Amino acid sequence: MLALFAFAAPTQAIAQTGDTDEKLFNDEPAPEKGWQGLANVLEALSPGVDTSLPLTPSQITDRIEQMINQGKAQEALVIIEKREAQRAASQSLGEDVQLTFLHARALAATGRENEAEQIYREMTNTYPELPEPWNNLASIYIKQKQLDRAHDALTMALSAFPEYALARYNLGQVQLMQAYESFTQAGQSGIADATQKAQEVQNILD
Repeated sequence: MLALFAFAAPTQAIAQTGDTDEKLFNDEPAPEKGWQGLANVLEALSPGVDTSLPLTPSQITDRIEQMINQGKAQEALVIIEKREAQRAASQSLGEDVQLTFLHARALAATGRENEAEQIYREMTNTYPELPEPWNNLASIYIKQKQLDRAHDALTMALSAFPEYALARYNLGQVQLMQAYESFTQAGQSGIADATQKAQEVQNILD
């Protein structure tokens, strides 16, 4: 059931800079469309010219996201820490919101959910208009069996972005879980058909 709370793609990062002094990835990135042909021409004209380009901030976060999606969250954490160190050393202005979001995702994926929760909570305080941190915070609350807090977080996500389909779906799941708990408690208190209704809800969840 917890797997249903998928991680949404974060919104565009803000105040990103092109400080990529240290190489973050061991493998070479795929060339941009049309770039390799130009690089080959430049190499033919001037064999000594370095035609490699550093990754842009958006390319870095895209590749980190791919690593997390591929189950390489621990490796992604290493890259994230290097990237954060780069930004700190270069005194980059602003916050890379997407990198921060991915940091929390990677932490949660490696079982460090308390640290991930702290980052998500800080993001919801600083950027309450972003729905994704609210959605992912709800997934952590579900694992902690805090359904009311998960419900509130998803409500906030939908307040920020009413068309956010994933949060709407997850809210439905939480409401079913709350219904199951209510029917179960009612059945334990002697309400005749409550136990049967609890089983029906459980069947839907299954």
